[in-house]
Amino acid sequence: MRIAMIGTGYVGLVSGACFADFGHDVTCVDKDEKKIAALHRGEIPIYEPGLDELVASNVKAKRLDFTTDLSKPVADADAVFIAVGTPSRRGDGHADLSYVYAAAREIAQSLSGFTVVVTKSTVPVGTGDEVERIIRETNPLADVVVASNPEFLREGAAIRDFKYPDRVVVGTSDERGRKVMGDIYRPLSLNQAPLMFTERRTAEMIKYAANAFLATKITFINEIADLSEKVGANVQEVARGIGLDNRIGTKFLHAGPGFGGSCFPKDTKALIKIAQDYDVSLRIVESVLAVNENRKRAMARKVSQALGGSLRGKTIAVLGLTFKPDTDDMRDAPSIPLVTGLIDMGAKVKAFDPVGMEQAKSELPSIIYCEDAYSCAEGADALVIVTEWVQFRALDLDRLKATMAQAVIVDLRNIYRPEEMEAAGFTYESIGRPSAQG
Repeated sequence: MRIAMIGTGYVGLVSGACFADFGHDVTCVDKDEKKIAALHRGEIPIYEPGLDELVASNVKAKRLDFTTDLSKPVADADAVFIAVGTPSRRGDGHADLSYVYAAAREIAQSLSGFTVVVTKSTVPVGTGDEVERIIRETNPLADVVVASNPEFLREGAAIRDFKYPDRVVVGTSDERGRKVMGDIYRPLSLNQAPLMFTERRTAEMIKYAANAFLATKITFINEIADLSEKVGANVQEVARGIGLDNRIGTKFLHAGPGFGGSCFPKDTKALIKIAQDYDVSLRIVESVLAVNENRKRAMARKVSQALGGSLRGKTIAVLGLTFKPDTDDMRDAPSIPLVTGLIDMGAKVKAFDPVGMEQAKSELPSIIYCEDAYSCAEGADALVIVTEWVQFRALDLDRLKATMAQAVIVDLRNIYRPEEMEAAGFTYESIGRPSAQG
C-alpha cells in the first residue's frame, strides 16, 4: 500500500515508520523544512526508544521518505493519514483543529483516484464530518472516504504498542474504506488483525473515553494514597489487592504526583468541552481534572513538610523532569508545577534528567541543570524523585548520603522501600505509605 502521513510529530513519525516496517511505501510530510532536512540526515526530533533504528532501516530499504510537499505523495496514496497536532485551544480548553482542517484543504487539492483520508490525530466527535465537508467543498470530484483511526500509543513503548496492539479502532461504514484499512493493518497478524470497525463518530469517542478512564484510574489511586497515608495503610499493597481483581486490573494503579504528558490533560479538557457543547455534565471527568491539577501543586508542600515546613534558603535536588520515563516529553509534566512551587517557597533547585533537560530548559529556565544524579544531590537538603527512570532505581545510597547536606529523600514514585531507606539512615517520604526516619 502507498501511504502519505501528514505530520511528523510523535504520532506521525512513529506511525509512518511502523507502517513502512510492515512493508508499505510511506512518505511523511511536514511543513517544517528544518525538521524534514534533519530527518533526511537521520536525526530524529523526538526521543522514543528504537525509533532511530526503525527509521534508518526503512529509509535504507526505500520504504520511508520525507518531504515538505504533499501534492505527489497524496496523489499517489491509497490512504492519507492526518497526524497533525491538536493542542488545547487557549482560553477554553477545546482541541484546536486549525491544523487538521488546513491539512484537509491541502489534501483535497491533490487527491487522485480513490483514496481513504484518515484522521489519526485525536479529534473531538464530529471532526471527521467536518473534514469530509471541507474535502468535498474544496474538490467536489474527489473519490474519497474519510475514516477515523485513533492512536493508542504510550510514549516510551510506542513501537511495541503499534506492532502489538490490543485493538485497532477504525471508524468507517464504507466497504471500500474498510478494505483499504484492513489491507494496511493486515501485517499485524497472520490470521486476522485485531481490527474493530465502528461508525466514525464512535471511533472518535472511543479515544477520548479511553484516555478519560485511564486518567480516572490514576486519580482514584492517588486519592486512595492520600487516605492511606493518614490511616497508616500501604497504597502499593492496596493497589495490588484491588488490581488482582480482573474486573479492575493492575495497570494505571501506581500512585504518584499526578498525570501529565501530551494526552491525558489535553484530552480530558477537550472531552469536558465536547460534553458542555451537547449540554451533558461529565462530573467524574471534571473532578479528575481538578483533583489532578491540585495534586501537582501539592507535591511542593510535601517536600516542604519533609524539611520541617520551610524551604527558604534550602537546596532541593530533583531527579526526573519528563512526565514519564523513556521520553523527552515535558508537556504538562508534574515536575513543572513542583519546581515552580519549590522556587516560590524560596528554594534553590538543581535537576537532572537522562533525556529531557534540553526540553525542560524552556519550561524551567531558572534552575541548575546537572550532569548526573550524584552531582545533582551534592549539597542538597532534600532529594526528590519525580520520574521513575531506571537510572534512579538503584542509586548508591551511601554515596548520596555522603554528598547531601541533609539525608532527606522524597520519593514521589515509590521506587524504594521505607525500611531500606531507614536502614540507610535517610528520612524518607513517599506516596501513600508510612514515612521512615533515619
